[in-house]
Amino acid sequence: MLGQLAERELTIGELATPFHMSFAGASKHVRVLENAGLVTRTIRGRTHLCRLEAARLAEADAWLRRYEQFWNAKLDSLEALLRAEDEAKAKKVKE
Repeated sequence: MLGQLAERELTIGELATPFHMSFAGASKHVRVLENAGLVTRTIRGRTHLCRLEAARLAEADAWLRRYEQFWNAKLDSLEALLRAEDEAKAKKVKE
């Protein structure tokens, strides 16, 4: 749904269609996205128009990047340890 909303404002019905969801089901999903601050809904008569709040996605991206750096460093260390272990085993086999 967020990908669809990145292109333009959509109604709940338009958001539901590609997922073969009911209006009620899509509305529940949109409500969760609204509570997360990722989507705003404007009601015009009986039409509910949804809009992506891209600034919130940028905040989430920044938060994830911090953890990406942390885990990349940890995984690089693990890789170095495993390579050293493999080299030590290979050296023992040759002896």
